[in-house]
Amino acid sequence: MASTGTGPRRVTIDDVARSAGVSRQTVSRALNDKDDIGVSTKQRVLDTALALGYRPSRFARGLVRQDTISVGLVIPDLLNPFFTEVAAAALDAARARGWHVVVYDTGDRMEEERGTLEVIASQVDAVVGYLSLPEDEIDKLTRGLPVVLIDREHSAERFSSIRIDGEAGVHAAIRHLVESGHSRIGMLDHAGRSEPSVRHEWFVGAMSACGLDAGAVSRADQSVEGGESALRELLAAHPDVTALFTFNDIIGIGALRAARRLGREVPRDLSVIGFDGLRLGALVEPPLSTVSLDTLGLGALAVEQTARLLTGSSPLTGDELVVGAELRLRESA
Repeated sequence: MASTGTGPRRVTIDDVARSAGVSRQTVSRALNDKDDIGVSTKQRVLDTALALGYRPSRFARGLVRQDTISVGLVIPDLLNPFFTEVAAAALDAARARGWHVVVYDTGDRMEEERGTLEVIASQVDAVVGYLSLPEDEIDKLTRGLPVVLIDREHSAERFSSIRIDGEAGVHAAIRHLVESGHSRIGMLDHAGRSEPSVRHEWFVGAMSACGLDAGAVSRADQSVEGGESALRELLAAHPDVTALFTFNDIIGIGALRAARRLGREVPRDLSVIGFDGLRLGALVEPPLSTVSLDTLGLGALAVEQTARLLTGSSPLTGDELVVGAELRLRESA
């Protein structure tokens, strides 16, 4: 079930008091192991807090200042420049608030992600980033911490999601290629998951809107080498392809290199459009056209939502949590 857009709500001390049938002060005494409370009452409060997933706010306890807030930023692959740019943007936004941020690279492996969450749950005040584990497992591992997911829908009430909506940008990219005279347009999708990506769904929809077949697809590892290998595979199966959309810019840069080695001049023989808007894409030859995301805005938005969850302010909801993308034409298409 997708999020309704109402945003997560963190369990409060008042929720515990209400559920346990005691006062707020009694909850505070129980959680702080004070002597002036009955044993059975203390146990009832502790059991209730555990059942509700209550985690005492360090703000509420007055134990820390705003400038010592610690956030765990989980990134799947820091060797991928896109994730590095997102991490840098989040770090800048957090630094402006005086926060401490610890960055964890999971290598895009669920077991590493699981171990990371187990370690950091007791060390940070919130978790932000790209998480692939099932929600119930994330919920268990993060022990009531605020969690802000990037580029993933959520259903758990206490989670929040920053959604990337590149559909309009992908449609603009395909329309541009069609208007430039291309009718055989292929895609290099991400090979890291068993099912096609959401960006592949956007590609199929854009091709259908132009009355074109979207069957020329190959899957690539998220690397320059992966893009190069996947383009060779695609052109071997579909030699009539004259234009290409790629899951991300790194794969697109690999496609540029493969095209050059295959003797296909870009954009004369093969037009290429990536996705992400990496600064690196402007430095390759020819400069890579791309469906560009606002990575600075993405990182800043994730930090802003985290701040709201930590302080109990009204969280951002609905379209406020969406980062869009737009076509940026360079010389490759």
